[in-house]
Amino acid sequence: MSYGLYVGRNYTADGIAYLAGYGDEPSSHWLEIVPRRQHEAGATIRVGVTSEADMPGRMSEIPQADETARHVRVSYSYYKGVPAPLSNGGLNEHGVAVRDIWSSSRPELVAMTPRDQAGLNYSDLARIVLERARSAREGVDIIAGLIARHGYADYGGNSHLIADAEEAWVVIEFSGGRGLWVAERLGADSIRASRPGYVGVVPVAEPGRDDFLYPPHFVSFAREQGWYDGDGPFDANSVYGDGKGRWAGVAWIETEMAARARRPEKIGLADMIWAVRTARLTGDTAGYGQVVPLAAPAHSQLRLLWHTQVGAVAAPFVPVFMGMSEVPEEYRAHRYLAAGEAARFLDTRHADKGRADTVSHVPQGIESTRSASAAGKRLLNLIFQHHETFLSETTALWEAIEAKLSLSQAGIAGSAAILLDAGEEALAANLLTYYSHTELRHALDIVEQVAHGLELRTRHLHGFRSDPVPLSPPQTW
Repeated sequence: MSYGLYVGRNYTADGIAYLAGYGDEPSSHWLEIVPRRQHEAGATIRVGVTSEADMPGRMSEIPQADETARHVRVSYSYYKGVPAPLSNGGLNEHGVAVRDIWSSSRPELVAMTPRDQAGLNYSDLARIVLERARSAREGVDIIAGLIARHGYADYGGNSHLIADAEEAWVVIEFSGGRGLWVAERLGADSIRASRPGYVGVVPVAEPGRDDFLYPPHFVSFAREQGWYDGDGPFDANSVYGDGKGRWAGVAWIETEMAARARRPEKIGLADMIWAVRTARLTGDTAGYGQVVPLAAPAHSQLRLLWHTQVGAVAAPFVPVFMGMSEVPEEYRAHRYLAAGEAARFLDTRHADKGRADTVSHVPQGIESTRSASAAGKRLLNLIFQHHETFLSETTALWEAIEAKLSLSQAGIAGSAAILLDAGEEALAANLLTYYSHTELRHALDIVEQVAHGLELRTRHLHGFRSDPVPLSPPQTW
């Protein structure tokens, strides 16, 4: 289902906007830095869903762009009928950040979706925006154009939060195979959470406004179906969505962040991290955590996102720079929770007999390193068994680590900027890579050390539960 949160720059202490959130999938997650790439004329990409999807469809080929942008993203290995690897967000070299969040369409739209639907799925759209968009508004135009030309293969409705340094857009893609979507602009004075994504009243009587976008048939289709009679406001969530408006968790976090924005110190990085970490919203379903400061540095290599490889209750956020040359092995794709890996070996004996899919897709060298995801999940389970005691202790530790990292990353960015100004791009990449690799591995070391301590305390003070019903703090969703 996933979660996204945008805070406009007028509400923040440093005068920049933020986009934050997490992905809500149980399969394996890994961090990727995808380089800028040029593509041959006539190149295509494969998009869509398969017959195995809950709402089945077929794959198709669409044209690839001539060039795709460098970007940092989190990928994951499984959603039923959607070919891996999948992604629901990240940040590109142009400063465009994306979050993908579920948004349910009304049942009649779901029912009219063709059984052989074709077009781009939710992950395709998120990835392509990262690859092609130079602004948040361009991201909206890209989604709208792709849906109009190639269709949208959905699983009941979806949304994207797209942001840059100046603005953000909430884009809702409705089910039904009718090319229905709507986008609402968010600005410097906006606070918006999505889980699910929502857009309320759309000023359809003022079609020239630049803060709402939708296709030409957006209102007429609703009239034809008898869902809107033309009287009163056009509430997109009521007409085309689930009709529930803001869910309880969304209302709670938007209210909390608005209260923080009214303080003299306004909202800072620590507040954005809190909004992703709070156990009221984050538990085992959060596959990772992400906070993107939407700054506009002089060099694209200095753009960064703060990342955890697991739900942020169980790990500190660490800055990851766009200019890193590669991701540490511990944070790449491992076999832990990876779709299909339970039937594969790190051994080629069976492959020699014509059974190639029995060989793991994970390189043996990567699998020989620690898995940050597995280590984080172990700690999360230790914390949640006795969260009344352990959660506040570990949260205080993460916050202390992040406060120090906030200071050190500013110094590293300043040093790298001097190198980049002098034309020393390779030296800057070495510095940024060394810093982020060191801090990501240090965070993993701490996660493992804390887990070891909590295991000892659990074993001798409480014992390990064998009850099949897992424990966790109460959540609002």
